[in-house]
Amino acid sequence: MLASKAPTGVCRNKRECTPAFAASHLIASVVNTRLAHNAASCRAEKVSLIVTHSLTKRAEDIGGAVVKTSKPTPRTTLRMGLPSKGRMAEDTKDSALSVYKPNPRQYVASIPEIPKLEVWMQRASDVVRKVRTGDLDLGIVGYDMFCELADNDPDVLVVHEALDFGGCKLALGVPMGGKFANITSLDELRVMPEWTASNPLRVVTGYTNVAKRYFAEKGFEHVVLLSADGALEAAPAMGSADIILDLVSTGVTLRENNLKELVGGDIMESEGILIANKNSLLDREGLLQIVHELIERFDAHLKANQFYSVIVNMKGDSPEDVATRLCQMPALKGLEGPTVASVYNLQKSGEQAECKGTFAATICVRKKKLYKAVKALQQLGGSGVLVQPMTYIFDEEPDRWVSLLEKLGLKAEDIGGRPGPSGRAVGCLDACDLAWSAAA
Repeated sequence: MLASKAPTGVCRNKRECTPAFAASHLIASVVNTRLAHNAASCRAEKVSLIVTHSLTKRAEDIGGAVVKTSKPTPRTTLRMGLPSKGRMAEDTKDSALSVYKPNPRQYVASIPEIPKLEVWMQRASDVVRKVRTGDLDLGIVGYDMFCELADNDPDVLVVHEALDFGGCKLALGVPMGGKFANITSLDELRVMPEWTASNPLRVVTGYTNVAKRYFAEKGFEHVVLLSADGALEAAPAMGSADIILDLVSTGVTLRENNLKELVGGDIMESEGILIANKNSLLDREGLLQIVHELIERFDAHLKANQFYSVIVNMKGDSPEDVATRLCQMPALKGLEGPTVASVYNLQKSGEQAECKGTFAATICVRKKKLYKAVKALQQLGGSGVLVQPMTYIFDEEPDRWVSLLEKLGLKAEDIGGRPGPSGRAVGCLDACDLAWSAAA
């Protein structure tokens, strides 16, 4: 059984009369009430209880509870939440979304290509909470934050699970010296004789819900979670915690604070994901078609990021001759084959342009194979090789869109005929929709 370090008793000094102390006492009460309710079954199954103590977290963060109203506040606008600060916020700006925010102090922005969608800049944790309550219809957050706060809520759907930005991992950080000097793996950490009911492993983290599940699954018996919002790396050196559980990108910050990673100590890989409120998707007019466009934009952008567009001048007897030589080399086939066009120059008389056996071939080449492709083109006599980045490669209907319709219990043919709350068919593109979509 794990002991809680949450403060108890009456107010004996000024510290215990502060709002922070009162908040921590309330959170401890919430946790202990839940523990008491399940104590008998846990003892029967010999499952250890992991208790969290916090001076900074809200009660709903500890228990995962989010208060929902029967109906969201009435509104006619569609809303998407984006992180306002941090690496995820910066990476979102560089994604397929061109967010327009004229004033950095404003919390409401827009996407010119999708004028019907409001963009609200929020803390990443609040994006998850407000999608759960329906105050936001869509949100982009890290998978780590989703796992921490979504609490398996059936009203929150993952629309796109791999946006390919904001990449990092949630992992343990352990001191390099002292009693941890020879500890290199998670298994060695778990069986250290120091951890007892009176002296549990103290873990400081901003991911208390994820940590509870993780340490329970890994068989740790004596753990106390200490929540904090920042500068976690300093806690072991200060003596306020034994180890940390936090986001790791390159590991440099850990090493600079004399911390190390453990074999088997990675909790999860994380990157940006697109989430949506299920009820909003079903009820809010126009939202499904915006989600459809977002999925297509993200997928097309992700695919384009893998390729360069390469244009090369080549001599040949005909377009078919040039295409045949290119297709005979696997690295030069492109997505489905090269596009070959004639290159024209004026005759000496200057009266008429004609092709004199020079052709321009356009192919898509994977970024990782660009140099090999250029050398292959040169071997075929290619010259004037032009390399361009690609923004989008749109394919057929995205699999993620088909999967989303299945989660909603809909079929593609239902989108155009299902009436929304105003009587208009939800997801059906009318003339105005087509106009702004084409403009985008």
